[in-house]
Amino acid sequence: MSEQTQTNETPFRYTAAMAGQIEVAWQDRWEEEGTFNAPNPAGPWAEPDEVARRGQKLVVLDMFPYPSGAGLHVGHPLGYIATDVYSRFHRMLGKNVLHALGYDAFGLPAEQYAVQTGQHPRKTTEENMTVMRRQLRRLGLGFDNRRSFATIDEDYYRWTQWIFLQIWDAWYDEAAVREDGGRGKARPISELVEEFESGRRAVPTEDGRPWADLTATEQAKALDAFRLAYRSEAPVNWCPGLGTVLSNEEVTNEGRSERGNFPVFRRSLAQWMMRITAYADRLADDLDRVDWPENVKLMQRNWIGRSQGARVRFPVVTVAGDQSDIEVFTTRPDTLFGATFMVVAPEHPLVDALVPDGDWPEGTHEDWKGPDAASAPTPRAAVAAYQLAASRKGDVERQTEGKDKTGVFTGTWATNPLNGEAIPVFVADYVLMGYGTGAIMAVPGHDLRDFEYATKFSLPIRRVVAASPDEAEAPLDEAFVGEGFAVNSANDHVDLNGLAVDDAKARIVEALELDGIAEGAITYRIRDWLFSRQRYWGEPFPIMFDEDGVSYPVPEDQLPLTLPDVPDYSPKTFDPDDATSSPEPPLSRVPEWVNVELDLGDGRGLRRFRRETNTMPNWAGSCWYYFRYLDPANHEKFVDPENEAYWLATQPTPVAGAPAGTRDPGGVDLYVGGVEHAVLHLLYARFWHKVLFDLGHVQSEEPFRKYFAQGYIQAYAYTDDRGQYVPAAEVVEEPGTDGQPTFVWDGRLVNREYGKIGKSLKNSVSPDEMYDAFGADTFRVYEMAMGPLEVSKPWETRAVVGSQRFLQRLWRNVVDEVTGDVRVGDTEPDQALTTQLHRTIAGVREDFEGLRFNTAIAKLIELNNAVTKLDVPPREVVEALVLMVAPVAPHIAEELWAKLGHSGGVSYVPFPESDPTKIVEESVTCVIQVRGKVRDRIEVAPDISEDQLRELALARDKVKAATVDGVRTVIVRAPRLVNVVPL
Repeated sequence: MSEQTQTNETPFRYTAAMAGQIEVAWQDRWEEEGTFNAPNPAGPWAEPDEVARRGQKLVVLDMFPYPSGAGLHVGHPLGYIATDVYSRFHRMLGKNVLHALGYDAFGLPAEQYAVQTGQHPRKTTEENMTVMRRQLRRLGLGFDNRRSFATIDEDYYRWTQWIFLQIWDAWYDEAAVREDGGRGKARPISELVEEFESGRRAVPTEDGRPWADLTATEQAKALDAFRLAYRSEAPVNWCPGLGTVLSNEEVTNEGRSERGNFPVFRRSLAQWMMRITAYADRLADDLDRVDWPENVKLMQRNWIGRSQGARVRFPVVTVAGDQSDIEVFTTRPDTLFGATFMVVAPEHPLVDALVPDGDWPEGTHEDWKGPDAASAPTPRAAVAAYQLAASRKGDVERQTEGKDKTGVFTGTWATNPLNGEAIPVFVADYVLMGYGTGAIMAVPGHDLRDFEYATKFSLPIRRVVAASPDEAEAPLDEAFVGEGFAVNSANDHVDLNGLAVDDAKARIVEALELDGIAEGAITYRIRDWLFSRQRYWGEPFPIMFDEDGVSYPVPEDQLPLTLPDVPDYSPKTFDPDDATSSPEPPLSRVPEWVNVELDLGDGRGLRRFRRETNTMPNWAGSCWYYFRYLDPANHEKFVDPENEAYWLATQPTPVAGAPAGTRDPGGVDLYVGGVEHAVLHLLYARFWHKVLFDLGHVQSEEPFRKYFAQGYIQAYAYTDDRGQYVPAAEVVEEPGTDGQPTFVWDGRLVNREYGKIGKSLKNSVSPDEMYDAFGADTFRVYEMAMGPLEVSKPWETRAVVGSQRFLQRLWRNVVDEVTGDVRVGDTEPDQALTTQLHRTIAGVREDFEGLRFNTAIAKLIELNNAVTKLDVPPREVVEALVLMVAPVAPHIAEELWAKLGHSGGVSYVPFPESDPTKIVEESVTCVIQVRGKVRDRIEVAPDISEDQLRELALARDKVKAATVDGVRTVIVRAPRLVNVVPL
């Protein structure tokens, strides 16, 4: 029977068309009434009485979405639906819930489209946001839309620029004592100046002049060495073919640009940096204070890469005859006796001083001369060729395990400071300048990479650690990397032999420090954050430079510094292989914007300045957006302190899983988003938040108290015999000859594979298709019922009908499909249904709280099916069912609630509560023991008396067989336990 025929016979049936009408009507009403508006305690939206009435607050946050031109596919709303269900549930618990959504709208895609079409990226971005807002509104998400904004809004990036200036105008005082008793915090740069002026802190100048004797330029340069935001010559990923510097994430493993596949070179260029390394310890340690998945915490700790060891200096004589040192950081100083060669990164500043201009020195092995010795007959030529080749590779490719090790001898030997042995110094790309000191001591006996390198280049391999002291002379067929004892490790000053690794480390560091060879140290993998982009579509830096290159802030009353129109949106590009070229950003082409005259009020009169022509990365706007949700109408401050304290306040108890005695850090109560942002976005936001906390602008110490990493929705994709993707929607499944299905597109067999949904794989399904075919509520129920939120799940459009049937049955339990009358009666449910109802309420409450929406829906379906069997559904059960469904399928719940005679909507109706006294078990399992050992089990009534239970137990055959000599006593704990003690 067709849906049209069914609809004619059952005009009040819940169909996709009816769902659409209901959903749009309720969405309009929610918007008109401001249903989801959350009151603030202070500021433009202050409603302190309403705040007090609602009670406990809750901030729920989604990952900041980028408005793509392709619109949403069905994978995008997964997290938004989840946070909406959670928010709606907690509103029904009586909480003041803040849930809002804005847009991370600066970024490369819109700029690239502007380059291709000449259309301003703002126009493209705003059109994309319009599409996305429409799609999300149709989903019925309960956002406080007053609080929505985009990073491209001038009133928003005014505050992004203001926060940048707070960071620029601050320094990190490692000796400062924080309120928690720890050491190290950001302080205003003015306090550093006061310390220099008073003499309490030595001025960092070579000649020791006092602060007052320095010129303004010298003072500025001295301060720049301390600022948390500073300009520096830094190794960057320079892509001449695109004309811009790229982040590590934009470079492929092959060392090419992700967009365009152009060569990428490592170059040192003047860039803005954020001194995130100053916060490395706090960023690592405070992970114990947040409720995040352990794997995400581990990812952040690995990125920070805190390691304890020693900085060791290896003496070397440069080609100019000067005495110098190659400094390395090692976490295994106990293996120093086993260092048989050294490796420096191709970018190491000492390389030129180590490479002789003449022929290869005596003692050079043929295989040390590099991969093409014939074309590089001298060390200088070989090293230069190797450096160029290394500059074309990305860091990931250079460090990939198992790749063939390459390198070139510099032509110089260093000295092992413990045994005086001359060891060759190589240049090799598996050592990175960005990690440690850019140089390593190679201990091939106990490091896998060093072992591979030594084997390839015929270098000595020496054992200095063994599983037991007796194995000092055991041969090494592979690197020994396990725990053990020091062997072959002694000189006239120190003897490590026989010591366990930890003891050997402590002994050698003490000896090295006494001899002035090394110092114990802690180092970090994390590097200062590159914060410049040679692009147009980003926040302008509120910085300008005078004729001496000294940086000054744009006066606060002139913020926001807005983007000018430019003649060309693309940066200047160069020959893709021109590694010597330098960036020319689009803003540099607007001289009337770049060059300004200002009187800064410092007594120096009207002066000429040049604005910074780089722009901020799109990370800038996404570092602090959650603050603006709290107070977006505030034009005086980025957030009112009272609002920040209320919404992000610390709690009296620590977060789940925190060590005993740990202080709660405050922050967003629940943050849901993909794990692909688990390192950089979360790390950068934490850094900005901590700076703002140190400077007294906020009271919370962490941005996100609880983070939940959602999984992905995946789908089948299909490729033809050329490996090209074909439209998944046009593929037909046909039975195969071997019983396995085959897949056909356009009359040709295609291959099926599994992966993420996306435009490039031609397997996208739009939410709009789901709205038209099933309605938003069905779509919401299906996505939440697919499986655990944290697990990636397969999309199957044909399976959505199961969720639709659930809602249709729910509708039929309330509404007669023929007459439209309400079917519910004021009858008392029987005991079995009452028990099921209250069990369901308890289970659904627990599941909603724990983000286990799939199991909550399963319980609701089971209860709904039980009601479906009744001729007259009891009002008590149906109303509770409708309210429990409301967070997941809010539109149908609103409609049914109204039909049941209630006004005002369901959003703030109290969520049902379970009454344990109404849960009556039909039977329970009683365990029967004899002498404490289980002998039998029996199903009994939950209200069975002790006498009845004793009689039943003694009558069991297994009990009789075990008590043939009689029974001493019977212990009864009705209804679950009987213990029989024989004579």
